[in-house]
Amino acid sequence: MNSKAFFSLFLLTLLTFLHAQKMEFKAPDYSLIQKNIEDKNSEFYYPKLLKRLKQNDTLLTSSQYRHLYFGYTFQKEYHPYKIGKKAEEVAKYYRGEGISQKDLSKGIQLFLDALDENPLDLRAMNYLAYLYHLNKDDATAEKIAGNFHGLLNAILTSGDGLKCETGFHVISVTDEYALLNRFQMETTAQSHNGKCDYQEFEKDKYKIPGFYFDISRFYGKILD
Repeated sequence: MNSKAFFSLFLLTLLTFLHAQKMEFKAPDYSLIQKNIEDKNSEFYYPKLLKRLKQNDTLLTSSQYRHLYFGYTFQKEYHPYKIGKKAEEVAKYYRGEGISQKDLSKGIQLFLDALDENPLDLRAMNYLAYLYHLNKDDATAEKIAGNFHGLLNAILTSGDGLKCETGFHVISVTDEYALLNRFQMETTAQSHNGKCDYQEFEKDKYKIPGFYFDISRFYGKILD
């Protein structure tokens, strides 16, 4: 099974879910999310949720993924512009360098380390699932891909992306590209107005001219 076929199974499941929900969306209520993730008696208590994510728990619900994704912005480890310690090594894999059978174990450990540093790095999570697939460990690959799509679903149900007021809410710019890449959509230009990023598509290539992403949660924050 090639990578496109492997991930298409999860994408089909996700799109089926969204269609069944008639593409309903709701912007994140950060005050409520903060209250829930700080309540030790809540199912959304963040330390427990994050532990389950790292253990690739397949029973996480859409609401729990939503609290994981948007709730990460309340964690002291959250730095939306932070560059990982091994960013250059990771970038080589993204460029397709070093993906030989003998390098798979090294690559898997590299991306595990990247996720240990930033457990909500969607691009790294997606790529790690792919590496496990190449390493013929589809059981682990499917669990990680499930986490990726659960978190991606949190973004997709936060807006429709058709205008700034209903833009997809993201907690980092890289997540915009994680979403676009997952749907194999290419952009021609990016612009922003302070609250939203706008990713413009080639004219008439898709049924829509572009997507809006709400970046108000982190735009303008000082780089630590």
